[in-house]
Amino acid sequence: MPTSLAAASPRPLTPLIISDTTLRDGAQMPGVRFSVDDKVAIATALAEAGVDVIEAGFPAVSDREIEAVRRIGAAVAGPRIMALCRAVSGDIEAAWQALAEVEPDRRGVGVFLATSPLHRRYKLGKSKDACLGMIASAVTKARRRFTKVTFSCEDGSRTEPSFLVKAYTVAMDAGATGIGFPDTLGVLTPETVKRRVRTLAGLAHPRGVKLRVHFHDDLGLATANTLAAVAAGADIVHLTVGGIGERAGNAALEETVMALTLHRKQYRRAIGLDPARLTALCGLVSRLSGVALPPNKAVVGGNVFATSAGVHQDGLLKHPDTYLPFRPEAVGAAGIRLPLSPLSGRAALALRLGEIGIRLTGEELSRASRIVKNADPAAWADEEALLRRAATLARDGAP
Repeated sequence: MPTSLAAASPRPLTPLIISDTTLRDGAQMPGVRFSVDDKVAIATALAEAGVDVIEAGFPAVSDREIEAVRRIGAAVAGPRIMALCRAVSGDIEAAWQALAEVEPDRRGVGVFLATSPLHRRYKLGKSKDACLGMIASAVTKARRRFTKVTFSCEDGSRTEPSFLVKAYTVAMDAGATGIGFPDTLGVLTPETVKRRVRTLAGLAHPRGVKLRVHFHDDLGLATANTLAAVAAGADIVHLTVGGIGERAGNAALEETVMALTLHRKQYRRAIGLDPARLTALCGLVSRLSGVALPPNKAVVGGNVFATSAGVHQDGLLKHPDTYLPFRPEAVGAAGIRLPLSPLSGRAALALRLGEIGIRLTGEELSRASRIVKNADPAAWADEEALLRRAATLARDGAP
């Protein structure tokens, strides 16, 4: 039988679960105080955008937190609703109060216990054996209430690898359906993440247990570390909108989603989140959290689709893809902006003059451009007045 010359079918994409923790870790950012209504509004927007899991809060914190998680569970359809618990009985009961009315397959808890030497000694005052006992007890109790239980080693990135394996093994033996690896202090690099995640995936996957990762941004590597974990076999990524969260924040939802979208052939992962929702989602969280999005914020910042450099402006006017990583509509942004500056070229100047009703000949435009480029910085405070004066001088033959 002759060998077929037909191209091989592309390898199918492996689903990646997007788990958003804006309402839990994001809410722990200093200065952020979401109301219950705020949380419901954000959870609704997350569901509409297509996230798979929403970590809705930490019910043991307060009755108000229980109410917020309960209302999210009642109001939001689609994503699984998760609650965070320490490895203590009272936290699990508080989570049950918040989630008891949610459909069994749409509710779950994330149980955590600090496992690093520093935390064991100074925070918990517990031996390794005592910690393992707490993990087994808490996960067993959680599984009596919930079918989905993820156990995470807090400060896992600074926990001895051998003890990390023991802790996760005890959790899985007790019934954990997922294990979470958090870089609580944001100290890892992508190279280290790949090694750690491969080891943990090899521990979890043969048992049918999913591996979740959670990275902080203290070194500015949270998104890079998340992508490294995805490449190494993580099943679930923990993210926040705008990257808000403790200290320097968390891996950003919008950055991770767009990296995976643009580099689908590299990562081979399927995600259900609609990137066109990202700008509106980030705007909503920014408004309700009070955390402004910097102009240079990756993916959704005001300057992502704006440039004042002449070479870039000329290229964008000729074809938008010359200087755009992706089109504005891909993330639901308004469009390209070409603000003028002393670095702008003739093409952008002509466009801006046209917007205020001024048309110049080629020679006049060249003269006007020289006048604008050499204007005193104070003159830019009233841009239109500057442009009209430059046009007048150019028509009068000013050099």
